[in-house]
Amino acid sequence: MVAAVDKSKYEIKDIALAPKGNQRIEWAGREMPVLKQIRERFAKEKPFAGIRLIACCHVTTETAHLAIALKAGGADALLIASNPLSTQDDVAACLVADYGIPVYAIKGEDNETYHRHVQIALDHKPNIIIDDGSDVTATLVKERQNQIPDIIGTTEETTTGIVRLQAMFNDGVLTFPAMNVNDADTKHFFDNRYGTGQSTLDGIIRATNILLAGKTIVVVGYGWCGKGTAMRARGLGAEVIVTEIDPTKAIEAVMDGFRVMPMAEAAPQADLFITVTGNKHVIRKEHFEVMKDGAIVCNSGHFDIEIDLESLNQMATEVKEVRNFTQQYNLANGKSVVVLGEGRLINLAAAEGHPSAVMDMSFANQALACEYLVKNKGKLQPGLHSIPEDVDKEIARLKLQAMGIKIDTLTPEQIKYINSWTVGT
Repeated sequence: MVAAVDKSKYEIKDIALAPKGNQRIEWAGREMPVLKQIRERFAKEKPFAGIRLIACCHVTTETAHLAIALKAGGADALLIASNPLSTQDDVAACLVADYGIPVYAIKGEDNETYHRHVQIALDHKPNIIIDDGSDVTATLVKERQNQIPDIIGTTEETTTGIVRLQAMFNDGVLTFPAMNVNDADTKHFFDNRYGTGQSTLDGIIRATNILLAGKTIVVVGYGWCGKGTAMRARGLGAEVIVTEIDPTKAIEAVMDGFRVMPMAEAAPQADLFITVTGNKHVIRKEHFEVMKDGAIVCNSGHFDIEIDLESLNQMATEVKEVRNFTQQYNLANGKSVVVLGEGRLINLAAAEGHPSAVMDMSFANQALACEYLVKNKGKLQPGLHSIPEDVDKEIARLKLQAMGIKIDTLTPEQIKYINSWTVGT
């Protein structure tokens, strides 16, 4: 056990929770062999020696392994929560007590505390920012222009955050490199699809204990997160309706066997609604008005803006908590609408987030993206940069190796053939 961080340098619920957090972090590590190998290399090579790094992430057992790997690599690291309801308090305590990593995160913290923690993170004067939703980067650009010369770059692993970074770049205010971790194949194909699919339904079941078989579920948005959520919901016996604005994604949903229709048509039919769009107010007043009595609404997008809770509050004659993370809004028309997790990420508000095996690849991308920024300091243009293909492939290779799975390799004849244009029919 290392010396704990000075009390003035952390803000968590209870340091006494550390032993439980340590046990859970160790359990998660059993399914994170890729990040373990990266951590072991980092410990030898110290790629982050002299680098101040802040991470704004969901403070979970999986994130703990990323933070530990970065510190092993020599980083002067500090961690804050990226969402008020996503912190696991025992994990935060363990990182402080057992690993000496300053953490500012408390499950259920209010918005004022959350934004204060963002300011504390920027007071660390980071060279690298690991962001989840781009709140820290946006705050830096808006309020801390004087610190931008110290920034080597940032990494981002959410669709929401990438959209914000692109908007910053379009407006000419993103003047440093940003690594698009979200679009790495070993991230979005697995984290967004299999991670979100499983963990979203896990959160819903924990919050409600309802049977999904036989229910009609509307999945709002058919990106990778929507695909995974729809697939898992159908696997549990639900009838799934998809709503979309993108015609290509809508066709894909149809070809995958789902019913597709506008939200106005879907709203009266469903028992459960799951938003995964990254956009604002995709479920609104006119939808609440026609929902079934007792319809359940939840969100698995990054921010709590997808469900128009302000309008729902105005429509309600009474709001009461009926279970943990479950609020019932009684409406003037005699019906009720149930909202899970205050409209925040249900998979982290009511459950534990993505399984460790999935986050192993996502956080391997984060760790290697940070290393790539350091190795290429001063060489990368401002704006978004993809994870190099060889890095992406190496993460997949390490994961297969850890799973004991072997694949074929090209023969010399095959290599010659695919590189030639002279051979044909």
